[in-house]
Amino acid sequence: MTSTHGHQEPTGHGQQLGYGEPAGHDQPTGHGQPAGAGERRNGFGIAALVLGIVGVLLFWTALGGIVLGLLAVIFGVLGFRRGRRGVATNGTMAVIGAVLGALALVVSSVLLAMGVAVINSDEFKSYQDCIEQANSQSERQDCARDFDREVDER
Repeated sequence: MTSTHGHQEPTGHGQQLGYGEPAGHDQPTGHGQPAGAGERRNGFGIAALVLGIVGVLLFWTALGGIVLGLLAVIFGVLGFRRGRRGVATNGTMAVIGAVLGALALVVSSVLLAMGVAVINSDEFKSYQDCIEQANSQSERQDCARDFDREVDER
């Protein structure tokens, strides 16, 4: 039955229907989430894929490779678990995002470790001392050649 304000009145079953809404459909809860199982929650899978792609593209930076890669792995695992429970429909996307994130994380970590090893090496300290004492461009170039030769001999 419709009231004078255009809203439908409660039915005899104790359920009030919204304007133009057929009986028997899930009503939203107070938190904006539907009460039924029809809603798919694909946010983690999408976030994992986006973060994984950006992490792979920026693997050469600590923020891009390590931070974004780690976030992609976390969101990918959460998205995959939602897919396994049937709450999300993009479990494969979440797995791809997690794999890309893991790849970015590993490559970036290896590059960071290599960079730290080079900076802490005796050859690099020797190079820094040489550059500090160099007075001309040709002396700086000699320092660079000596550094290259020491690294190659290692």
